[in-house]
Amino acid sequence: MKNIIKKKILIPVLAITILFTGTAFKSDFFEIAKQIEIFTTLFKELNMNYVDETNPGELMDTAIKSMLNDLDPYTRFLNEQDVEAARINNTGDYTGIGAKVKVMKDKLIIIEPYKDYPADKAGLKAGDEIIKVENSIIKDFKENAGDLLKGVPGSKVNVTFLRQGKTKTTEIIRQEVEVNAVSLFSMVDDKTGYVALTKFNSKAFFETENAIKELKADGAERLILDLRGNPGGLLREAIKIVNLFVPKDQLVVTTKSKIEKYNKTYVTRNSPLDTQIPLVVLIDGGSASASEIVSGSLQDLDRAVIIGSRSFGKGLVQRPKKLTYGTQLRVTISRYYTPSGRCIQALDYWHRDEEGKAVRVKKENYNEFKTKNGRSVFDGGGINPDVEIALSKHAPITKVIIDNDYIFNFATNYYYNNTITDLTSFKLSDYDFNNFKTYLKSNNFAFQTKTEKALENVEQIALEEGLIDDLSKDYNTLVASLNTIKNKAVNNNKKQLISLLESEIVKRYFYREGLYEYFLTHNVEIKTATEILGNPNKYFGYLN
Repeated sequence: MKNIIKKKILIPVLAITILFTGTAFKSDFFEIAKQIEIFTTLFKELNMNYVDETNPGELMDTAIKSMLNDLDPYTRFLNEQDVEAARINNTGDYTGIGAKVKVMKDKLIIIEPYKDYPADKAGLKAGDEIIKVENSIIKDFKENAGDLLKGVPGSKVNVTFLRQGKTKTTEIIRQEVEVNAVSLFSMVDDKTGYVALTKFNSKAFFETENAIKELKADGAERLILDLRGNPGGLLREAIKIVNLFVPKDQLVVTTKSKIEKYNKTYVTRNSPLDTQIPLVVLIDGGSASASEIVSGSLQDLDRAVIIGSRSFGKGLVQRPKKLTYGTQLRVTISRYYTPSGRCIQALDYWHRDEEGKAVRVKKENYNEFKTKNGRSVFDGGGINPDVEIALSKHAPITKVIIDNDYIFNFATNYYYNNTITDLTSFKLSDYDFNNFKTYLKSNNFAFQTKTEKALENVEQIALEEGLIDDLSKDYNTLVASLNTIKNKAVNNNKKQLISLLESEIVKRYFYREGLYEYFLTHNVEIKTATEILGNPNKYFGYLN
């Protein structure tokens, strides 16, 4: 048994050794070698002497991930399945059932079936809870249950799922799934084209360029590029998309690192498609990484008006490093900077608060930079739009409602109790919104504000200092006032919540393609963009 354990130990120890090779290893050889030796001896003694049987693989996995947790969330260890998932995300192609799936502890939730792909053809709907795949019961499956849905093209897989409390089964025939980077491109009016770019995979530039060419052929004289909710992806695709609108040899992004070879300057390399067409870029809090490179550089170069809400603020660059046995380390190697010189990283993972959470860069610590035309822009907190749309920024209560899947689950229930046949005329009524509020109450919806947390701390300190009796009246008044404000919070954010509900519900009936079609006539950001583009004085006024 000890020989077996020793063999198991050698594998992860070798992986750790390889993980620390490279420039940093050479520059501080003794300290790193010392720490590896300490860890190796500890790991060996632990596995050989612990009172119960140990699993060296699981212990090593925990050790690696715990170590990386002290860094930023983008520096990650990828096992073989994670590596494959990353490849799929970058290429946009994979073999499976053709649906966005949320992997939970004891079930798989269908978040979004892709139109005309296997899951859709087999009748699966958003909200379905897969509880069994072939003979594998999800709650008993120890690995990534999502992998059970993958397989060779043409192979069949039987799934058991729950829908509205009823157990159902269906057979799905797997196929090659091609996930487009551009979800929709269309004319908003006779002169305004619209392109929804949802990810920066290897097809992003090709699909975006083709979309713009077709729109121009249809008469587009101005353009809206929608990057809302786009989490980023491949840097090279972002640079090529910027290149569609700016000349060759234009600086787009710079990366800076403590390691010399990672200090790079990226410029456009091709002739542009159109350097004159008026352009608006839409962003929100879900626009990150490559989306921020595109929007930030176009803003710095005064090439586009940015509309929406402040972007996510991811200014860190990662690179995959191959390890043994098909695994990888995805490590943060540098920060990126837009043409004006600003880094838009919002969270400081190296200076955390008392709870161990990364600290957001304070506004007073932002640094000012200048665009090509001399406009002021700032670092430290994502890309701030030239035109802010209040509805686009999620209120604290909205974030809690989204994070707890209340909008998603209400949309599921709505789908099975209502019929929508006309996409363009669909709109939720006050009656529907009241139903949503009733739904929240029936699910015991509650949320705690930062103010409440602070008051609880005050109360605890007052108890310790013996001041609570003198302060209790004022304290209780504050708590009561806060509860009144909280009770009004849902109504105060009615417009935002209705917009999110309508978007989720539209997807249930008309898929993602239908959602973007719905946006063309109902979305406030697109309406604002169209109005600005239609007024040259207003458009150029934002850029000068």
